[in-house]
Amino acid sequence: MNDKTNGHVRLEVDRLELTRNDRVIFTDLSFTLEAGQILQVEGHNGAGKTSLLRILCGLTMPSEGVVRWCGENMRDDRDRYYADLCYVGHYPGVKEELTPLENLAMVKSLGRIREGVDIEEVLERIGLPFGHEDQLCSRLSAGQRRRIALARLLVTDARLWILDEPFTALDIAGRRMVEEMLMSHAKAGGMVILTTHHAVELGDCNVKMLHLGA
Repeated sequence: MNDKTNGHVRLEVDRLELTRNDRVIFTDLSFTLEAGQILQVEGHNGAGKTSLLRILCGLTMPSEGVVRWCGENMRDDRDRYYADLCYVGHYPGVKEELTPLENLAMVKSLGRIREGVDIEEVLERIGLPFGHEDQLCSRLSAGQRRRIALARLLVTDARLWILDEPFTALDIAGRRMVEEMLMSHAKAGGMVILTTHHAVELGDCNVKMLHLGA
């Protein structure tokens, strides 16, 4: 990744509030995330975990507050922010009419790409069985589609990973693979924000916890 260890790389969330149908989901929410840190967001259903991630991705507008990336309001420099961001939502977001190779080729054509990345090697690393790379994604299992979605993280050169329930549909080996990806990214100076209902083992990484809701 390019210049990930730069000390100015920081995500700042300043006094966010989200109101929906006259109900306050969360208010006065502030935190910072530095290079090399992982933030795990917890809370009961309806506490606003996914909504928070959508705000951080620019997909939902907060009622109040601001998100800053490297000191600038992320909405004032969207191109820079989105070039540094890779989001994998609760649903895989895989195009089922394409093959795994075609899905990742599309990602490769759109974003900032890791230098020297090889799509077939990425699919092997994320554990897609040999011979499945040319099958339509509609024919793959939920766990295999989840692996393809997560493979986007290894194709792009994004500093900030935002992941909503990344362990969904994965077996034990798949969950361990994701943990290793998170640890490797953080130790290389990357940043991760994730929600999960699973216990996560991230070794000696710098992990922060954020609990939403009463």
